[in-house]
Amino acid sequence: MKPVIYGLSGLSLTADERAFFRDADPAGYILFKRNVATRPQLLALTSELRALSGRDDVPILIDQEGGRVARMGPPEWPAFPAGPAFDALYETAPMSAIEAARTNAQAIALMLAEVGINVDCLPLLDVCQPDTTPAIATRALGSEPMRVAAMGRAIIEGLRRGGVVGVMKHMPGHGRAIVDTHYHLPTVTASDAALEIDLEPFRALSDAPMGMTSHIVFEAWDAARPATLSPIIVNDIIRGRIGFDGLLMTDDIDMKALAGTAGEKAVGALAAGCDIVLDCWGRMDEMTEIANLISDMPQISRDRLDRAMATIAGQAPEGDVAALIAKRDALLAVA
Repeated sequence: MKPVIYGLSGLSLTADERAFFRDADPAGYILFKRNVATRPQLLALTSELRALSGRDDVPILIDQEGGRVARMGPPEWPAFPAGPAFDALYETAPMSAIEAARTNAQAIALMLAEVGINVDCLPLLDVCQPDTTPAIATRALGSEPMRVAAMGRAIIEGLRRGGVVGVMKHMPGHGRAIVDTHYHLPTVTASDAALEIDLEPFRALSDAPMGMTSHIVFEAWDAARPATLSPIIVNDIIRGRIGFDGLLMTDDIDMKALAGTAGEKAVGALAAGCDIVLDCWGRMDEMTEIANLISDMPQISRDRLDRAMATIAGQAPEGDVAALIAKRDALLAVA
């Protein structure tokens, strides 16, 4: 098994993709809007990916946060609110906000599980600052670390109840970035002491099954390399000070924050200590380069992957989507 999660090009697998994925044996797959049309189509696609891998628990990921980051949406699926809606409710009713976040995540998970998706790249645990890039601020759970942690834990639990594994992101924190990593490499100049605020939510949820890195330079820790490519940040900060021992994946290595070819970036991320590389765009030349340059997944990473997927093993998804959405909306109405 190769330590990479690949995207794919369309609504169904091409013959080339089918042959390549069978040979490369990636750890998992990630889906985007280009892969999503209807319930029957999406279930057929995930079923084929599962059969192709030969693993019933192969991770099939999606970014289904709510708000503007939602790969599945109307008219086929309901729209969901983004993180700031729950943060606003927390101002007046903290327990209601936590329950609303849990209920919302459970409804999302049921929707995903119905079509064979078992991992959602949620929650964001990034602590917002006054100048946080809108790419994060419009999605995040707020600016108070323990509030973010409380709602983040509720989201992971809600996803689990619905039969889906959550991924906390973006370690060790994206809240101080003032530019979007899709297009630029942010550099954070805050001191080590100041960055304790950013670490708090991740430390509180260090037992999460999966996590994702950020493509950000933190001068206090490694002025030369972004977190995804930094052995110092992966080992000393994420594994050490945060205490995270779950499956650690990169953010999408195609983002312009990282320099080099897809293969070079993949090799660098794995050398830094990431368990899995996330390569989202389904470009055959890039996927082939990565597969040719990386080794098989080491046992420690396979064990982390197995532990993460075991958190939903044998569990029937709980709840009813419509009822959960109605409960969430009643709670949010308080704000």
